[in-house]
Parts: sequence; C-alpha cells; structure tokens
Amino acid sequence: MNARGEQTRSLWMKVDVYPDAPKFSGKKSCNTVIIGSGIAGLSVAHELASIGERVIVIDRGSIAGGMTSRTTAHLAPICDDGLSALINLRGEETARLFQESQEAAVARIEENVAELKIDCNFRRLDAFLFPAMGLDPKEARDQRREEFNAARKLGAPVELVTGVPLKGFEKAPVLRYPNQATFHPLRYLRSLVSAIRVRGGLIFADSPVVAFEELPDGVRISTENGGVIEAAAAVVATNSPINDRFQLHTKMSPYRTYAMAFTLPRGDLPDALFWDTGDPYHYVRMNPGPGSIDYLIAGGADHKSGEADDGDIRFEAIEAWIRQLVPTLGKEVTRWSGQVLDTIDYCAFIGPNPGSKSVYVVTGDSGQGMTHGALSGLLLKDLISGQENRWATVYEPSRKTPSGVINYVRENVSAVKNLAAYLLPGELKSLDALAPGQGGILRNGLSKIAACRDTAGKLQLHSAVCTHSGCEVAWNSTEQCWDCSCHGSHFAPDGTVLNGPAVDPLRPVDASAGEIDALTRAR
Repeated sequence: MNARGEQTRSLWMKVDVYPDAPKFSGKKSCNTVIIGSGIAGLSVAHELASIGERVIVIDRGSIAGGMTSRTTAHLAPICDDGLSALINLRGEETARLFQESQEAAVARIEENVAELKIDCNFRRLDAFLFPAMGLDPKEARDQRREEFNAARKLGAPVELVTGVPLKGFEKAPVLRYPNQATFHPLRYLRSLVSAIRVRGGLIFADSPVVAFEELPDGVRISTENGGVIEAAAAVVATNSPINDRFQLHTKMSPYRTYAMAFTLPRGDLPDALFWDTGDPYHYVRMNPGPGSIDYLIAGGADHKSGEADDGDIRFEAIEAWIRQLVPTLGKEVTRWSGQVLDTIDYCAFIGPNPGSKSVYVVTGDSGQGMTHGALSGLLLKDLISGQENRWATVYEPSRKTPSGVINYVRENVSAVKNLAAYLLPGELKSLDALAPGQGGILRNGLSKIAACRDTAGKLQLHSAVCTHSGCEVAWNSTEQCWDCSCHGSHFAPDGTVLNGPAVDPLRPVDASAGEIDALTRAR
C-alpha cells in the first residue's frame, strides 16, 4: 500500500497509471534501481532509459499512487516561498539557477507531451499572485514591488498589473507571471510508464523495500517477499527518503495540505493559476470538465503533519474562501489532502545521498513537487552517467545553508515537542468510546498505544511509536491513518506503512482490548 490507500480521493485518481504492474519477486540486476514511482521516480527512469540504461522501478503500492496522485499539479517555476526569500537565503546566483532549472523542468514536460503525444491537458497559461484577504493595501503594494524586483533580478518573466477576476480583488496590486503551465499528472505519467517499458525498463508495484545495503560497487535492496535487486546505482524517490535516518530529515518538515474541486460554468474564470500572499497561502487552478463545465481546484490551509486533526474545518475554510471570490462556483466534486516536505532553504535535495557513492535521493519538494520531480530526471541522468550539471550545487543534498538556521530550528521544534509528548497522558481514557473512524493515543503504563476503530468497526491496537525514529504518531481522521509529525511517515489503521520514511509497520500490541481497558480503569 501507499498514499493511495488513504481515505480521500483526488480529482486525478480515476486514472490508473499501470493497473497490471506485477509484484517483484526473485532476483534481478540493472544499471539503476529507482525506489518510488511518483513523478520524480518515473522522470528519472524515463531519462535514464532514454540513454540506454537498464532501469527497474519499484513501489510499495500502486504505480504513481503516492503523493504525486495528491498534487494540484501547478507547473509554476516561481519559488513557492517567494523569489525574494530565496535570494535572501541562497544568494542571487543560486536563486537564478533555481529559476532556470525550474523553467527547464516545465519545458521538459512540454517536450515529452509533444514527443509522446500525451493527452494530459498540458497548456501554457498565466499565473497571478494577489494579496491575501484583509492585507493592508500599503503592505500589499510593498510585497508586490519586492517580488517584482526579485523576479527581474533573476530574469523571470513578470509584469505589474492591476486586478484579477476574483470578487473583491478587481483593483488589487497583482503580479502576472506569463508562460506558466499545468496538466493532468496521472495521464502524463501513464504515458511515461509506457515509454519506459518500450525502452526495456521494468516497473513493479506492491513490493515494499525492507532492506537497503550499499556495497563497494553498487547497492542491494531486498523486498518484502524475499526479492533482491542488485544495481550499480539506486535512486530513492519516496517523497521522504527511506534510506536516510537523520541527515536529510532534520533539514525538512512534513506539512499536510488540503484541496477541493468544484464545478464551474466554463468561462466564469479564466484558465490560469492563482495564489495569494497568505501564510499559509491559498491557490487556485482550473481543469477541463465535461460539456460546458470546468473544474475549479482550490487549496491551502496547510499545517504540520500530525499536529492537527481538523480536516473538516480546514475544508470548510477553503470552501468559504473560494465561494467568496467566485460567487458562481458550483457543487463540490471531491476533496483530498496530501503531504509536502518543506526544506529549510526552499530548494529540494536532489543528488548523491550524503556520504554515499552510488545512492541518490530526490526529496524536499517544498510545494513544487511536479517541477522538482521533472527536474530530478534531467539532473540525475547527468550525475549518474558521469556528466556535469550546472544546477547540481543548487540541490546538493549535503549542502549547508547557514542563513537558514532560523528555519532549521523552527522546523525541528516538532520533533522536540513530539518526543516530549511521551511524558504526557494519552488522549483516551478508555477504548469504549471509540466509534468507527475514530482513533487516539492511550497510555498503558510506561508505553502508549495507537488505538482506532477502522471504518468497518474493527478495533486496531498498535504501538504509538513510529518505526522510523521513535516519534509518536497521531490519528488523522480525514485520511483514516496515523501521521508522524517528525518526518512524515503515515500508517494505515492496521499498522501498514502508507508513506515513508518508515519501512516497518507499527508494532501490534501484545494485549487484548479488555486487558488494556482493565489496566486503564485500575489507574
């Protein structure tokens, strides 16, 4: 299983990228093994296969069923946290290379769409940055000028304009970024899978990796059912890397983000990308629908993973926000959440795993998973084949960013708070009150139990300790899973891993519900 096994369904999930993908078994060898089949993993596989590399792609669940299936698929090269912030942290030259590389990623997707004749609604369009609701007008103008100047320094296309076609913002100070893009991510990846297979690449689903060993001349990975893959190189593209325990994880934090799709009469809002300057910010895009209807996708309301269980309230807030801006908005079609990994300096980690010679990682999407994913194919193709790449230093996983120390401290507060939670009492006093779909933490002596009733009403009892680095998990009623706030692992009600970096499931509790309740009442 992977994140596709969580409760909500995105607008894209009706497309099954490779429904007949086999499970891995036996023993195979290749040039490069790629762990993870989202846009990063499949982009790397496609680029390597195109130069004759023998590649194997393997995933713990369905192909492209991880966080890529939960994106909103903005293809915007503009730094998610603002170009001015990126310049302040990394300097003007690095920020310029970042912008250049992100634009190249969108161009590469466009090239693939044309070459492979992919029907995925890819289109170039405008993007608009407008003020957050209630922002002081002077502050809004100052923000616009700061971002405009930053974009001009980096050579990013940008225009100062007045107003967007959203109610109340018709005369607001706005930035227009031309030549951005969007697409249907799973339709795109379905065609990439076909191209990889035509070139001899092998792709396996439902095959969790349980062991990872770096050898003097390559790597060996072992899968759940006893399979073994040996390769000269490995790429770990699992959203949050399963091979690294601390070096990278302390430099990024997992955030839940929420999205909703609504019907809208075609023409009521231009086909464009919109986002505001709030923190967390809101974002809007369109997607073609049936007949004279389009789908409007709105999202935002981010929070640290595992630190809130109020998804319904966040969805309500997003709906209230977008209905105020688009009065003709129709009915809700679907709602979903996903997870992004924000790094301390706003750039992903793409390149050699720290301390490794043959292991490469792609992680830290920082809200730009689609462009970072496509970019990883271009960058790692060069690095693995021994070529230089002008963008390598921007994304070097072992980099140190002294100016990001404040972000480093802030992002690691979650881990400190989480570990301190072991000293606190559990949320539940008894298991009796748990209804189907509910969960919580129960203290049982010196240990804590993750207790939930799944939607079928079955009581599930597991250790509350995440198997990655020992943090405490928290129940996510929206997705019906356990989330870890430290590094972003997710677990199904039965303890199965849905999202890394954890590899092992939550440990079952060696006691009956009656015994646990008796102990609880005795206290």
